[in-house]
Amino acid sequence: MIENIRLSFQGIWSHKLRSFLTMLGIIIGIAAIISIVSTIKGTNEQIKLNLIGSGNNVTRVQLYRSDSDYPYEMEYEGLPDGIPPISDDVYNAVLDLPDVVSAAAYNRRTSYNSTFYYGNTELSGCEVFGIDNAYFSTCSYSVKRGRAFVPRDFNNFRHVAVLDSNAAQMFFQGADPIGKTIEFKSIALVVVGVVEPDKKFEPVINSIEDYYTYANAQSSGAVFVPENIWPSLFAYDEPQEIAVQVTHTEAMSTVGESVADLLNSQGANENVLYKAEDTLKQAQELQELNNATNQQLIWIASISLLVGGIGVMNIMLVSVTERTREIGLKKAIGAKKGRILWQFLTEAAVLTGLGGLLGVGAGIGMAELISNLTSAPVSISIPFILLAVLFSMAIGILFGLLPSVKASNLNPIDALRHE
Repeated sequence: MIENIRLSFQGIWSHKLRSFLTMLGIIIGIAAIISIVSTIKGTNEQIKLNLIGSGNNVTRVQLYRSDSDYPYEMEYEGLPDGIPPISDDVYNAVLDLPDVVSAAAYNRRTSYNSTFYYGNTELSGCEVFGIDNAYFSTCSYSVKRGRAFVPRDFNNFRHVAVLDSNAAQMFFQGADPIGKTIEFKSIALVVVGVVEPDKKFEPVINSIEDYYTYANAQSSGAVFVPENIWPSLFAYDEPQEIAVQVTHTEAMSTVGESVADLLNSQGANENVLYKAEDTLKQAQELQELNNATNQQLIWIASISLLVGGIGVMNIMLVSVTERTREIGLKKAIGAKKGRILWQFLTEAAVLTGLGGLLGVGAGIGMAELISNLTSAPVSISIPFILLAVLFSMAIGILFGLLPSVKASNLNPIDALRHE
């Protein structure tokens, strides 16, 4: 085998231009497929990241109207009947579910009809959260200024607030907010801290379709207050939502469904019920649509490989004709058919394997060029690169089989007489 490979490289090197032109179809086909697959993989990962976010594996279970895909807004629609706050038993049952790391029950409203004030500065349209002590750790927030809530804030019903970095910037324009008092519904709240996500995430927007798809990932700011003072701001016995952190991204959908079932078991009505935001399913649907479109491009690019394979067959037939006397001499001194067959098959495999390696390099370069020109994300798949090289060698073996069989079946006497 080593001798066959050595002879193959020797034959390729002795006809460098012819060998390169023969490999060109393989190079173009492999390069096209590598660049397309890299773009598809990169786009799929970006879709998943855009919808799931920074990767903290948190799924939120919220109230929805049964005929709507948007969360229930109590600010407009009022308190739903028959849905109580999350009980301790249900909360503990959520924590006992497989793959659950932590959970935090919270109240949420969007302050469209109510405005926060700091002096002459107004802030409306932000989200207001009434949270427990586990919320910041579950949702992976870190304190950037001041502090988070402490047990005394909950036990003593303190009117304090924590802002996220967006709300702090809108309110205080870079000034230190700690100790300042903001007002909401005539209730004074002292700012004790500023938080932001550990992995601050903004979706990549490359088109107007991306904007409408991922617009809900943007936030105009959030204000957090202890859950104990929520009734003084809004209403008693208001239904809660829950954020659940799971061990890995793939568990988000199944855990979310299980949590929704638990919450609905404690109280629901036919019009309003708990659902998990199944961002993983949304990502998969968008990825499938993206794949279906791009698979057509892969088939088109594969035609280049077919053309390249035909070129390999053609050049190997020429090589057999050129080396007829050599084959006859080898058979005359005792070379068996199998030896001749494997020599030509090895040469075809080496030829297309080199083409595959050059195609991989060209494909990676094309993928990076596409990314730079169009801002499309790319992701290079090492297993697919190995598969592409092996596939190119398989093409060489397949299309080199006929010339190799022809060479091995030559009659030694006729071959020696060949001019």
